[in-house]
Amino acid sequence: MALSRLDYYDVWFPNLSPSAELVKEAPGAADQRAWVAFNRKFRREKGAPDRSRELDLLAALSHRANLPLGCCCQNESRRHRSALRELPAERGAGVV
Repeated sequence: MALSRLDYYDVWFPNLSPSAELVKEAPGAADQRAWVAFNRKFRREKGAPDRSRELDLLAALSHRANLPLGCCCQNESRRHRSALRELPAERGAGVV
């Protein structure tokens, strides 16, 4: 069965990822201070006009379709997907 029938879509969208330089920092963010610094840099990247508009679009689409966000990291606690979850929610996305 196609997941699109259930309103799930599988699309690789690399614009949601941090820059390559910032990806390298995430595993080293071992303490809260380092993690806060990572989040600040990630938010700055996603605040660029093009990225911000993309997040606004995803937030709007979330009211019509299920848009799961994921990555290959096993432990979410110090990974960008935990930071990414907050950004669409702040734009009104339906987040579960």
